Amino acid sequence: MKRKTGSFRRKLLVYFVFFTAVIFTVLWLLQTVFLQSFYNGMLIRSTVSTAEKIVSHSSDSDIGDYIDELSCENSILVFVTDKDGNVLYSSDEYKKMHRLRDDGEKPDMKPDEKLDEKPDDMPDMPDQPPPDDRRGQRMNDGSWQENYRELPLNFRGLVKKLESSENGQAELRTDDMYICGRYIDYYGSDEQAVLCLGTTLNAVGSTVRILRVQLLWVTLLSVVIAFVLAWFMARSFSRPISQLTEKAHKLGENSGDVSYREGFCSELDELSETLDATSDKLRRSREFQNELLANVSHDLRTPLTMIKGYAEMIRDISREDEKQCAEDVAVIVDEADRLTALVNEILEYSELRMTDAEPVMSDVDLAETVGTVVDNFSNLYSKDGFTFERDITENVHIHGNASRLGRAVYNLMDNAVRHAGDDKWIGVKLRTEGGRAVIEVSDHGEGIAPEELERIWDKYYTKRQREGKGVSGLGLAIVKQTVTLHKGECSAESEAGRGSTFRIVLNMA
Repeated sequence: MKRKTGSFRRKLLVYFVFFTAVIFTVLWLLQTVFLQSFYNGMLIRSTVSTAEKIVSHSSDSDIGDYIDELSCENSILVFVTDKDGNVLYSSDEYKKMHRLRDDGEKPDMKPDEKLDEKPDDMPDMPDQPPPDDRRGQRMNDGSWQENYRELPLNFRGLVKKLESSENGQAELRTDDMYICGRYIDYYGSDEQAVLCLGTTLNAVGSTVRILRVQLLWVTLLSVVIAFVLAWFMARSFSRPISQLTEKAHKLGENSGDVSYREGFCSELDELSETLDATSDKLRRSREFQNELLANVSHDLRTPLTMIKGYAEMIRDISREDEKQCAEDVAVIVDEADRLTALVNEILEYSELRMTDAEPVMSDVDLAETVGTVVDNFSNLYSKDGFTFERDITENVHIHGNASRLGRAVYNLMDNAVRHAGDDKWIGVKLRTEGGRAVIEVSDHGEGIAPEELERIWDKYYTKRQREGKGVSGLGLAIVKQTVTLHKGECSAESEAGRGSTFRIVLNMA
């Protein structure tokens, strides 16, 4: 089969690879191009948030410890100065660690868990100079006086912005530093102090380089894996669709069904079932069409030929003979009636066979339906000497379609009239038996041979094989189709030379 450029498999493969490329493009942008911006924005928000927290606790007596804790947690440099730039307090991310070590504690230990406790048998060590990361000098009493870290170079610019601001807030930002300033009421100071917080920006350069190398390999591997997965997925998705397409091309054909493996997805399974049902309907429609053309063409030709023949006779021969002309016209009328009845039966049977909709069902009083049909036949044929004997049980109800059931009883009555014996007796019964309604129509006609009883319900059989007096051979077929739609049963009993009994059995409501 030739592959089309716009096939489902090719499009699914392209879309999946395109989706993968988009995902990794976004990942590259977020992890490399925009990583620094995200990092700087996060640090600035954290610095501003820390400043707000310090402002809210600046009057507390333990503000120093609180500043150390926030500075350590957020890696922020903090200065508290007066308006002249004299440092009142400073802290960075290491100060809390140093203070705990000087007290002999680990940062994550309880206060009573001391470090560096010297055993009794260990000799005294000489005083060591302060560590390289500490600035200051040892006092006469042995204590260590720590020098404050130097203020940022642009501290004076921050103070000027604070003095000119209306809300006592200011900030400065350079390529490598962000500084946030606030006026605060500092504990132990008689006048307002300046709070200065600084953090380093653009500190992820090496990290970005590492991520780029890592993402390069991840992207290459992922694209290869995505392409392979996309190929297998496209193949898996396109196979059942190709099978359904082939099945759709062969709808109604007599060739073997195209194999389709169910279970891939419920929507395709339902589509396959729909195609099967459609194929069956098309096949039945084609069969019915062929059968209709083959079996009814003769029945249609015969009355048309006779109508044409007798019309030509009137035109060429009997138009001057009033009596003969009347007889010829009567034949034409009879054949026209026969042709009309034939077409009506064909249309009715076609409607029963080909309709997709279920008949509208309701409560049906069979006694009334059967009685109405018998009355109509009695009024029509009593003048011809027919006798209609009825035995109808009242109040027999079923769930069904009254119109179609009436038509079925009508066909049985019409069949009985056409095959009635010399006594022209027709018997009609309606009774109940075991929770079921039984309709029987009997006659004293010539009867039916035993080998034909099972075939009389087949369409066209009566007309073609038994040379009966029916119009098209569809009457009993219509009865059987109607009873089948009502989930009932139909049967016949007959004895040659003594008549026949046709029976319909339906479930009662």
